[in-house]
This record gives sequence, structure tokens and C-alpha cells, in this order.
Amino acid sequence: MSAHPLQFAHRFDHVSGSAIREIFKVIAKPGMISFAGGNPSLQALPDEIVSDLAVKVLREDGKALLQYGATEGYPPFLESLRDFIRDSVGFIPEAVLPVTGSTQAMDLLCKALIDPGDTILVENPSFLGNLQCMKLYQANLVPVDSDESGLIPEELEKKIQEYHPKMLYTIPTFQNPTGKTLPAERRKKVAELANLYGVIVAEDDPYRDLRYRGEPLPSIKSFDRDGWVVFLGSFSKIISPGLRVGFMAGKQEILRKCTIGKQSSDVHTANLNQAIVDQFIRMNLLPGHIQAICRDYALKMNRMLAHLEDLSEVIHYTKPEGGLFIWVELPAGMDAQSLLNQAIESKVAFVPGTHFYADGAHINTLRLNFSNSTPDQIDEGMNILKKLILQAV
Repeated sequence: MSAHPLQFAHRFDHVSGSAIREIFKVIAKPGMISFAGGNPSLQALPDEIVSDLAVKVLREDGKALLQYGATEGYPPFLESLRDFIRDSVGFIPEAVLPVTGSTQAMDLLCKALIDPGDTILVENPSFLGNLQCMKLYQANLVPVDSDESGLIPEELEKKIQEYHPKMLYTIPTFQNPTGKTLPAERRKKVAELANLYGVIVAEDDPYRDLRYRGEPLPSIKSFDRDGWVVFLGSFSKIISPGLRVGFMAGKQEILRKCTIGKQSSDVHTANLNQAIVDQFIRMNLLPGHIQAICRDYALKMNRMLAHLEDLSEVIHYTKPEGGLFIWVELPAGMDAQSLLNQAIESKVAFVPGTHFYADGAHINTLRLNFSNSTPDQIDEGMNILKKLILQAV
């Protein structure tokens, strides 16, 4: 054995692996019903369409697709992506950058903007994957309080004035983990505060097309006046997470720095994958596909909500209009980790809510996912959870 200890970079201090990835080791066991991940339903993955499109684009432009490409993106996709953002997201982008999943977009933003010790404001709770990313860049994470409608603008302004942050990270639509959606007037206020105080807003919006009721809302970016908002989008939830195709849209100056950072990360997002998504857009395949998967997800979400209604006297839970998650607050003092340990013994898994908080508090919360289970699995798994919760009350 070497006498010299292995020394890792300090950026890994206090950063552990993803709690969900650890739970995945458990849910791989036969017979496990998982409400833990955020995977699309297997039935929502258009494997036959993707197969046909892959053959089509390889026959038409195979040599170029199999060669190195520009970091800035595959040219036909850049064209269709701008149309998609204009027509589906609702603003005309100054600049776009295809990325390898929107998770990379957050990594590139941190790489371009964050020095050790810089403050980033985050929703409380927030997506644990990107909390981990921000911690790796040694940012000072400061949570901003939310209510039933999401981020509270007055609290946001107080934190901006107190901490002088470089960035705000927010998921305004069907938020991960809570499922909450920020109202239009608050979105406008967030953009106004960003412009007033000079704070970059990372608007992460991968679930916006998974709407099952209610009306679509304008993006925060659509209210942006001076270019302080960067929109992060993804095709993972509406086409395929395995293709790893996402995008950033925002000010040219910011995206140019992110492009330079991407060059040393992966050179460019896979040309073939960009071309497949490009064809999905050009051939107008997305509207019908999204409508079909939303119909299926709505049935599953309502099934799970009906079970939670049976517990309405002892728990609080969100009632999303879309997305993939429902957030549950157990009675004060109840430990979601302890509940998980019992649930796993009965072949049911979920994610304790404490992992989604920047301060790791709130032991009595949990996140439930409904998209990757069948209706029968939802019935079986929720009946088990209801029994365990009622026994613990």
C-alpha cells in the first residue's frame, strides 16, 4: 500500500453522490415499485420513430453526422431549434447552444460565471442534481422561501439585497421536486428583479410541455429586457433522456463563454442525436407525441392523487397541473427516511425530501414520481405507503 494518501480536490468536500442514484441500486431489485426516479414511461419512448429517423438522417447526411461537428451545434438543428423556441416556448432567442442534456447547461453556466464563494440563490427545495453541480463549483447556496405558488418575489428581493448573488436558479414550471408552477405575474417580477439588480437567472424548464390541465404560462425569459435570463431546455422528457439533447438560449455574450467551456467538456453534443431531434421538429412529430404521453401521464397522476386524498387529514401534498412529481409533507416529527426503510421492505421506493434542500433539513417531506409506474403499480404501491403512514401517525 502506498505511503502517500490520495488527495482529492477540495471542490468535492461536503459533496456526496446523488441520493436518487443510490436509491436506483435498491429499485433494481426484482418486484420493486419505484416512485423514486424521474424517468419517462417506457411507453413514452418513441423507439420505432427514432430508429426510422436515425436511418433517414444517416442516409441523407451520414458522413457529416459521423464526423466531428461544431461546438455551436449541428446547423440544421440550430435552425429548427430557434423555430421550436419561438413557437413552443414563446420568445425569439438572441443565441442558442445545443448541450448534452440540460444538466450540462447548468454545469456550463457555473463554469462560465461562478468563482468559489459566489452566492447562488436557489428555491427551497430544489432539484438535487443541480444543487450538486453548484456545490462542485464551490458556490454559496442561499435558499429563498416559497409558498403554495412557488418562489416568493418579496423574499427573493430581500435575499438579493442581502447577499448580492451572481445567479438565481429556478424551475418555474411543474417544479422538481414539488410540482409547483410559478404564476405569470411572479415570472414577470423575477425578470424585473434580475434586470434591476444585475442577477443572472438560470430558468430551468424541462417539464413545461408536460401539461395536463390549465393554460401554458409565458417563460421568465419572455419578460427579460436586458438579457439577464438564460433559458435551459431539454428534449429528455418529451422525446428521450438517452439521446441527451438539451439547449441553452440567452444573451450571445453569455453563451459564447459557455461554448468555450463546452469545448473542453465534450467538444460538441452528438451530431446524430441533434439530427434526430431536428427531424422530430421539422416533421412536426412532437405535438402528437406530446399529446399522447400527456394523456397517459395525466391518468397516472390523477390515480396517485386519488390515493393521497385518502390521507388528506394527516398529510399535505401538492396538486400539480403537469410534470412528473408530487410533493408530500408528512406530519411534523415523522421521518421520511425511516418511512423509506420500511417501504423498501415492502418493495416500494421514493426519495426523502431532505435531499432537495440546500441545508439538508425538513426530514418529514418526500417526493413521489408517477410517470414510470403502471396504474396497477401505483395502486399497489400507494396502498402500501398509506398503510405505513397511518401506522406511524
